[in-house]
Amino acid sequence: MRYYPNIPDLNANSSINLLLKRAKENRTVWIEEYETTGGYSALKKALTKLTPEDIVIMVEESTLRGRGGAGFPTGRKWRFALANPKPRYLICNADESEPGTFKDRIIIERDPHLLIEGMIISAYALGAELGFIYIRGEYPAGYMILEDAIEEARKKGYLGKNILGTDFSFDILVYRGAGAYICGEETALIESLEGKRGHPRLRPPYPANEGLFGRPTVVNNVETLSNIPIIVTYESYYMSIGPAGYYGPKLFPVSGKVKNPGVYESTMDITLRELIDMAGGMKDGKKFKAVFAGALGVYSERDLDTPMDYSPKGFGGTGTTIVLAEDDCIIDALIVIGEFFHHESCGKCTPCRVGTYELLNILKKFQEGTATEKDIKYLEHLCENIPVGSICGLGYSAPNAVRDALKKFRDEFYLHIEKKCPAGVCFKE
Repeated sequence: MRYYPNIPDLNANSSINLLLKRAKENRTVWIEEYETTGGYSALKKALTKLTPEDIVIMVEESTLRGRGGAGFPTGRKWRFALANPKPRYLICNADESEPGTFKDRIIIERDPHLLIEGMIISAYALGAELGFIYIRGEYPAGYMILEDAIEEARKKGYLGKNILGTDFSFDILVYRGAGAYICGEETALIESLEGKRGHPRLRPPYPANEGLFGRPTVVNNVETLSNIPIIVTYESYYMSIGPAGYYGPKLFPVSGKVKNPGVYESTMDITLRELIDMAGGMKDGKKFKAVFAGALGVYSERDLDTPMDYSPKGFGGTGTTIVLAEDDCIIDALIVIGEFFHHESCGKCTPCRVGTYELLNILKKFQEGTATEKDIKYLEHLCENIPVGSICGLGYSAPNAVRDALKKFRDEFYLHIEKKCPAGVCFKE
């Protein structure tokens, strides 16, 4: 009897049925059920009918972009690694730590073999013999589930030496992080895997050229790798799913003031408005106010028709959608995000280490009623300059929400200078 503590019921729903095919119920799908529902058929097809180059071409043509937030073309990253000699490594980034993001957790805890199959096929294409899953420390159940699922795959001959009787060998090790957001950045993740402090590296060189132990390394996140069996199974049909250039399914974690928070699967031509409707609309009939999009920034009512793709005018990122209602205070929400980034800064870069501290303290002045108009200008200065001297995505992202709020909810800053909170959250006796 397997027992995994602390697995909450995270609603999983979809308008299409690919990534969440087996993940809609709050239980883990083990290998026997996975196989009877088509699992590992993509791997068998890859090893018996396709060459590694065939798979790389499929991934390139699919336009699959990294689902970890940056949206970098997966096939292009693979090509960079393939241009370098073996040994090569494959790392699954399961350090899902961005505020409001819990989409990868659904796959890890409910359909772990989808991820494992995706890693095996990817390793075959890359010529990698060893892979790692770097999972965040706050996912103890996911860690144990993955360990058990990997052992199941080994016993069935899907992992280990001469997989399915071929000359291809590959195995996966699970590494549990210590709960640092910065280790979601791929070079800091690699440093942590090597047993060092999780600080980002200066780039170049990039991991595809010089990564884990100085060897070519591909780092893809859970959702990205889980798309690989779907691409191999459906081939050209994959490119009929979603808008041109942004094909395939996408997972969207929706939380906050909606009726049905959870993870939703759709195509990337869905708009922010339609996604909120998928989640049942606004909770308790409250009026929509804003969306905090994790590390991306803040979206207001005028942005509701933004498509959830990676285009310059799209939502992009991980798809994280934290919905605020009329009774939420923008300043209060910014402080929550500001506390997160200040706490999670590794401290390597002075602009990030000091800048996140300054951002948080100035925001607290607005909540305490001690801010002046000069503090608005100082916030703008910080938002402009923190990213300039930072070497990783945390420093680039930390000011985003404040920067957007200053443009879209500027009046709330001035009201707080006057000790007025339109949401009635601050200045309570």
